Amino acid sequence: MPRLQLDELLDELQARVDAVRGTRDRVHSLLEAVMSVGRELDLPSALQRIVEAAVVLVDAEYGALGVIGGDGRLSQFIPVGLEEEQIRAIGPLPTGHGLLGELIRHPEPLRVPDLAEHPGSSGFPPHHPPMRTFLGVPIRVREEVFGNLYLTEKRGGREFDAEDEAVLSTLAVAAGVAIENARLYEESRNRQRWLEANAEITAELLSGEGERPVLELIVDRARRILAADLGVLALPLDGTDNLQVALALGERSDAFRGLVLPREGSFMGAAVTAGESLTSADIATDPRITAGTERWKGMGPAVAVPMGAEGAHGALLLVRREGQAAFSGTETAPLLSFAAQAAVAMELAERRQAAEQVALLEDRDRIARDLHDLAIQRLFATGMTLQSAVRFVQHEEASERLLRAVDDLDETIKIIRSTIFGLRSHGTGPAGHGLRVRVAKVVEDAVRNLGFTPALRMEGLLDTDVPPPVADHLVAVLAEALSNVARHARATAAEVSLTVGSGTLTAVVGDNGVGIPEGGRRSGLRNLAERAAKLGGELLVEAPEGRGSRLTWRVPLGRG
Repeated sequence: MPRLQLDELLDELQARVDAVRGTRDRVHSLLEAVMSVGRELDLPSALQRIVEAAVVLVDAEYGALGVIGGDGRLSQFIPVGLEEEQIRAIGPLPTGHGLLGELIRHPEPLRVPDLAEHPGSSGFPPHHPPMRTFLGVPIRVREEVFGNLYLTEKRGGREFDAEDEAVLSTLAVAAGVAIENARLYEESRNRQRWLEANAEITAELLSGEGERPVLELIVDRARRILAADLGVLALPLDGTDNLQVALALGERSDAFRGLVLPREGSFMGAAVTAGESLTSADIATDPRITAGTERWKGMGPAVAVPMGAEGAHGALLLVRREGQAAFSGTETAPLLSFAAQAAVAMELAERRQAAEQVALLEDRDRIARDLHDLAIQRLFATGMTLQSAVRFVQHEEASERLLRAVDDLDETIKIIRSTIFGLRSHGTGPAGHGLRVRVAKVVEDAVRNLGFTPALRMEGLLDTDVPPPVADHLVAVLAEALSNVARHARATAAEVSLTVGSGTLTAVVGDNGVGIPEGGRRSGLRNLAERAAKLGGELLVEAPEGRGSRLTWRVPLGRG
């Protein structure tokens, strides 16, 4: 009997030694996990490391970390233990229903021996692996519940015990500190990125860089800093209350370029109307979007901010793919000031351009005055001298040449007077501009959509010989032709040529794009042909050697 009691005591001592060793090993593992998590400053990597450490510490087969969004649902779900094929087969990740929602509503540690018997359980979707035991604890960052750790299916068929709960709760405290550090680091890093982007954009605008490269810079920097898949910038459409997409970068950007968006019924219009940043957890189902909802399929979280007071310079939209994390308040807080500063820089650039335009107009006035006071008077005097010299020339052929020279001088004087008329036309409406000025304005307006400046060549008496009705048709034709180049040609260069001569006006628009495909839509070309036919003219569409297309619009001037 004494030997038997001694054996039992030795066995009990050995068991307690093993338990102490197990506890020591677990404490060491917990400390290693805390140190490992605390060293990570990248937030996504920190979240992944937290849930991986939790699975190891409590010997669970599956684990996950759910991040709680502003709407009280899971905005992000990071699983561990499932293969990619299993995740795809399960379908959309949980958003916070059933037992997961129970832990969101009551952020206290929760142990469940059998998930199927818990009243808050809502079951599993098809293709989900079987899970029985469950342990969940909240992760707090200061006083805020950041998210929850979920562990299921303890290995060996055992249940999670109080020691597992204590270990996981300790890890959750360390995770909260690590998450706060990672967030502070990320905020600091993003703040630096925003400052650098603002400085870069301001420098580009004030250096005289064209508008489109600067707009691309604004969208690209915002999209990269916030890890968005799509960036869209829309500008106010002149004479309307709408917005027109001037630039779209990233995934599915082709579907948004050139779109006209109403204030009512579009997400960007809602941001302009609100005068503040707006976020959406799922833009594809956002009730504020009633126009063109189909184009948002497959897209998820979004944020839109107005650019300038009351959206005077448009709006900026950033979108992530479906299933990505929603934009948080800390992420989007600098975006509004970034857009406001970009708008200020754009306004300063516009004022600089206006000042340059005033200087240009003053220079044009000076040139017109010099042409009138000096060049025309000297040419007129030369013509009078040649006319008076004709009667002294006896040779018939020489006399004819002198008369032709006088006629050429008269024609030159007409051309100079037409040029003076165009230089001095500074009116605000179409009627106050010569045709040359109106054509230059059409080409200038097209630059925003084209992304480059077309070459422009004008010959003849455009301002005096082209009747107003024909001029109106010509302006509309050029606007439509350049719009077609911007939308369909994918060109990098274009040329506009206008010629007046022999009672005919000829307009040619050429580009180096992909040309006009067979069977493509030709409604725009049909409009141009109808305008030419109405004036007794014609429209020719050619494909020159190599790439591109050339459109020739020719009408007589006698029918204006």
